[in-house]
Amino acid sequence: MQNRNLKLYDLGLVDYTDAWEFQNVIFEEILSIKANNRIATDGNIQDTFNVLVFCEHNHVYTLGKSGKPNHLLASDDLLNQWDATFVQTNRGGDITYHGPGQLVVYPILDLDNFFTDIHKYMRLLEEVVINVCADFGVKSGRIAGLTGVWVDCESDNPRKVCAMGVKTSRWVTMHGLALNVSVNLDYFQHIVPCGISDKAVTSLENEIKKPVNLKLVKDSILKHFVLQFQIDLVDM
Repeated sequence: MQNRNLKLYDLGLVDYTDAWEFQNVIFEEILSIKANNRIATDGNIQDTFNVLVFCEHNHVYTLGKSGKPNHLLASDDLLNQWDATFVQTNRGGDITYHGPGQLVVYPILDLDNFFTDIHKYMRLLEEVVINVCADFGVKSGRIAGLTGVWVDCESDNPRKVCAMGVKTSRWVTMHGLALNVSVNLDYFQHIVPCGISDKAVTSLENEIKKPVNLKLVKDSILKHFVLQFQIDLVDM
């Protein structure tokens, strides 16, 4: 039986590893429910559930399973100078940066409640962000073969505003997307962002040339996530 209810958590500013552990506890709980349901012989089937996590991270560079370590361009000394850490993680994708002013969104969903199609899942996440950007007067879109959301994606100067990387097991998701709202873009100089060396990175604030309220961005993300995934928000 499908359960499209969604619980929302806002962790605020948190270390990457703490948020990763928070996700993993929920992820493993959903997997455990699904495993027990598969072997249940008495018809006692328990609904799984879905969670959306908002947070910002302290300065950190994270490398996905398919990433190349040499895409981190900073030495340990430089990381210390910039008050940043480096973490190898279990999401897909290459290297990226997280820091204050970047809204990180972690959907922990049982896709059996929605659809079992990872390609569709990624495209819907992109669509959420494209609509959020539009809410703030920024036209964005996709570039074929490059996961994420880009500004001026059909020009000679496309700029990435949102990176994505996920992990799935038995159709349960974790990790997600990182939308640059008012983040310090200088931190991206120390990596090859997402393994792409010939394209720039941007933020909503950089594009519209005025401050952006992070709370309003969260509200917009939630609104469009609910619409795209046709879900019901529930009280915790």
